[in-house]
Amino acid sequence: MQPILYIVIPCYNEEQVLPITCSMFLEKIKSLVQKEKISDDSRVLFVNDGSKDKTWEIIKQLAKEDYHYKGISQSRNRGHQNAVLAGLMEAKDVCDITVSIDCDGQDDINAMDAMVDAYLDGCEIVYGVRSRRDTDTFFKRFTAEGFYKVMNWMGAEVVFNHADYRLVSSRVLQEFANYKEVNIFLRGMFPLVGFKSTSVYYERHERIAGESHYPLSKMLALAFDGITSLSVKPLHLITGLGCGIAVLSFIGVIWSVIVALTGHSVAGWASMTSIVCFIGGVQLICLGVLGEYIGKIYMEVKHRPRYIISERTEEKETKEME
Repeated sequence: MQPILYIVIPCYNEEQVLPITCSMFLEKIKSLVQKEKISDDSRVLFVNDGSKDKTWEIIKQLAKEDYHYKGISQSRNRGHQNAVLAGLMEAKDVCDITVSIDCDGQDDINAMDAMVDAYLDGCEIVYGVRSRRDTDTFFKRFTAEGFYKVMNWMGAEVVFNHADYRLVSSRVLQEFANYKEVNIFLRGMFPLVGFKSTSVYYERHERIAGESHYPLSKMLALAFDGITSLSVKPLHLITGLGCGIAVLSFIGVIWSVIVALTGHSVAGWASMTSIVCFIGGVQLICLGVLGEYIGKIYMEVKHRPRYIISERTEEKETKEME
């Protein structure tokens, strides 16, 4: 019996690119069905992440035109990670495998064949990994690769050059549903679940249409969220920094006492000001990092929902049938 596949696609203001890429996803579903790798009950599941344009209207129209299309809409914009999570949780009870992929057409859709093959060979998680970054500018390539290296150095277990293009079995998703944290970083959380995994390498293309919704500022915010959500290493670094400064301060005290006893002490306003500013700056940085962790604890203990689905295309179809 062939597995049921759900392709989960987060969408935010994608009215320009969605009419182009939707047919690509549908053709891939039909191609895999023809090859008898997946069941015809497989679907393309769009997740509207509170778009302000006509994205949701396009998704509803697609669902009317072909039964392979489905859609859910969040009550408001909650960010890419929560949109992907909403789609995965929606699909976990009705499918055997999911593949999450962005709507912009940059990720090679043909890599899904190798992903499904890996699942059929016994892998529960298959990571889509970029084989190279020739299409990126030097700055983009440098910052992106630095992102993964810093994440691993900080203790967050992430697959190098892997974003959110991955195959995950329903078995893994059932276990993943037990992870209840509000601050989520999916590419670092799935490795924590375990199970047999592998990687599929592909070349990433230019965006087909529209503009990227992930500028440098959002990439930096994502990296910081990932580090503070998955690692306590920054706290260890603060402890080490504090110990180091304490040792230097102790040495400075001994030095000042010796200078005073030998009668060579000179009032040094500049040096004193520099020391005070340095220590004050370090303290503020440490307090800022501690504040980020306290803020995340504050959000976690509230147990607020990570996403709220306000509408489904199936609900609309059911009402029309009645």
